Amino acid sequence: MRDVLIPRSGIHLRLVLAFSLLWASFDGSVAADGPHIATASHIDAGRVQANLEHLAGIGSDPAGGITRLGLSQAELDAHKYAVDLMKDAGLSVRIDAAGNVFGRREGSAKLPVILFGSHLDSVPHGGAYDGPLGTIGAIEVIRALNAAHVKTRHPLEVVVWTNEEGPHFGVSAFGSSVAAGSVGPEVLDRKDEQGETVADWLRRYGQDPGQLASARIAPGSLAAIVELHIEQGPNLEEAKIPIGVVQGIVGLRRWKCVATGTANHAGTTPMTRRHDALATAARELLAVRDSVRAEDGRQVGTVGYLKAEPGAPNVIAGRVEFPYELRDLDAAKIERMYAATQKRFADIDREEGTTTVCTEVNHIEPALGDPRIQATIREAARTAGLATMDLPSGAVHDAGEISRLAPMGMIFVPSHAGISHAPQEFTSPGDIANGVEVLYRTIVLLDKKLGAKPTA
Repeated sequence: MRDVLIPRSGIHLRLVLAFSLLWASFDGSVAADGPHIATASHIDAGRVQANLEHLAGIGSDPAGGITRLGLSQAELDAHKYAVDLMKDAGLSVRIDAAGNVFGRREGSAKLPVILFGSHLDSVPHGGAYDGPLGTIGAIEVIRALNAAHVKTRHPLEVVVWTNEEGPHFGVSAFGSSVAAGSVGPEVLDRKDEQGETVADWLRRYGQDPGQLASARIAPGSLAAIVELHIEQGPNLEEAKIPIGVVQGIVGLRRWKCVATGTANHAGTTPMTRRHDALATAARELLAVRDSVRAEDGRQVGTVGYLKAEPGAPNVIAGRVEFPYELRDLDAAKIERMYAATQKRFADIDREEGTTTVCTEVNHIEPALGDPRIQATIREAARTAGLATMDLPSGAVHDAGEISRLAPMGMIFVPSHAGISHAPQEFTSPGDIANGVEVLYRTIVLLDKKLGAKPTA
């Protein structure tokens, strides 16, 4: 069925989620679409699907998928929906100066917080599961704990991070970066294409930009950070493994580059006298690819677009703007690739008679998963009768930023065909139910293990 129900438009997206809801509740228990189903369930799979379906309508794009950019009205509307769900689950809600939403459930002891959740923003024309699964799944864990009358020792907090994806202002994991202290007030004046600033949008979120530093989480206040997420890759589905245990989250460095040449008439300027900024940028795009391919491993490099000016067919481009980014689990490898690209850019500039200047706009260090939390996720999956696979995350996640403050763990569930950041993004109801169930069991186990006195 998953082969048939891949959404290709906003309408198809809503249909597939509605069908998933019906399927998840068909037998009154955990949804089943294959052999890998939890042996017992504490969570309400139908409710999870209903919440995901509702979220899919916020920012639903008639052209396909969901456009719910960070720091936008659509993201704000999604946050308001999450606040309503949190309050309905009995959580006390607060919103920090970065717009991050926290829902708290008190514990029985004076211990650091176990924090878990995700984000609700999307890329343009994105999917319904990247971020919302971890957010809705976390709220469902609270509901399940309440239904089972489980009182945890640690206080629990469900979090919804602001602007994880980052295309609006070019800062990935904005809310969690502020919370971790790696992004500060310097970001407030950054402008979008409409000339509006980060500060302008925080005011729309009801926050005082002057108090941004107050959103930093105090060191020592967290016992752990856990995030449930779709894999956004093909590994789990191809291996037919229902649960991924994340080894680490890649680091990311991103630059905004401007190649400057000389605009001139396309018909009267000889080829030997041109200083073509677009030719320079095109060669530099390939230089990024070649520098990345020269290294062994899973590292990646991307140029997302080339914006040429004046952008007329009969004018040689005098200016081209483009971003490029590098990702890997090894920070030293990222630095090597950066050095290699910059050397090639300099060579190309000399050959083309142009100048390229690159300014770093985002820098996120790699984050490794905590071995104790990884072991706990494996144990949680095992008790549910689910197999696991250890694998890295090639995408940046908020949990990586918060790992600067607390031990970090991530749970992955399969993505159909490895597709994400697109309308075709899809994770089956059975896989969703498995992931939320494993998150529930992980939180319960961590509450017992973290801060416990060792046995003699």
